[in-house]
Amino acid sequence: MPIRIADNLPARHVLEQERIFVMEENRALTQDIRPIRIIILNLMPDKITTETQLLRALSNSPIQVDIELMCMASHVSKNTSREHLIKYYRTFDEIEKEYFDGMIITGAPIEKLPFEEVDYWPEMCRIMEWSKTHVYSTLHLCWGAFAGLYYHYGVPKHVLDQKVFGVFEHSMTYVRPVKLFRGFDDYFYVPHSRYTEVRREEIEPIKELRILSESDECGIYAVSDLHGRQIFITGHSEYDKDTLDREYKRDHAAGIDTQLPVNYYEDNDPAKGPVLKWRSSATLMYTNWLNYYVYQETPFDISSIEKIRNEDLVPNKDEEKNGRSN
Repeated sequence: MPIRIADNLPARHVLEQERIFVMEENRALTQDIRPIRIIILNLMPDKITTETQLLRALSNSPIQVDIELMCMASHVSKNTSREHLIKYYRTFDEIEKEYFDGMIITGAPIEKLPFEEVDYWPEMCRIMEWSKTHVYSTLHLCWGAFAGLYYHYGVPKHVLDQKVFGVFEHSMTYVRPVKLFRGFDDYFYVPHSRYTEVRREEIEPIKELRILSESDECGIYAVSDLHGRQIFITGHSEYDKDTLDREYKRDHAAGIDTQLPVNYYEDNDPAKGPVLKWRSSATLMYTNWLNYYVYQETPFDISSIEKIRNEDLVPNKDEEKNGRSN
């Protein structure tokens, strides 16, 4: 089944060129099924690029997915036109009374700022609180993950001396893969581009959380609550092949002393270009999230999400009791 997006969204042309099945709104309305509703809170400056990356990642699923895009009302975007936002995005006030099977909260280039100094932090807190009763499973990415861990569980972020920048090898924390990583190889690669981290010793004491995956080189990658309703991902598996390359060249053009992205260019030579080694695992992770945490779990009557309490849910015993791999 396809993803359904607005008919003229710029990402549509890119996805159709890649032969990804994107359904027109009018055709979707004629189908007698309840599609999965996903809302993407896009906090990235270049919203069109992020839209395309996430829609591509969500497209490889047999499930029909209806996509809504949301932006902050309390923040003025400098990199995306107002016309694009008005045409394709909704604000929290416009969707506050609606229910969604899943939600994605993206990263944002504001990692070094304390959360309370972010101009849209009060609105962000409203949205994260609302997600507990109006969204079944929320996937937080990069800064969104740090913000979610801080808001929901009080886990602090720590600013690093050096930027985590490159493509790093990861493994599952558990011997038997949890549902998010079913079908993964023992080791897989993920791009990272961040100035902050969360630490194992501050997550482990929180009984409602479990660490799912990490890297010897760059630390914690994936954290989840016991029911998969809140998932936190510190990397950027949705990135395009050339995303880190463009970021590296942009920083150097601006006079920022950014180190060469780790394990990214062929023979560590920018002239030879990057090597794509994370696309298949990224696609599988998003497919697993849509299937196991959204489609298989959300009630058919989507409005009943508000009545579901986590304490009434039974954690997946295989995942809860899984043994550590190290």
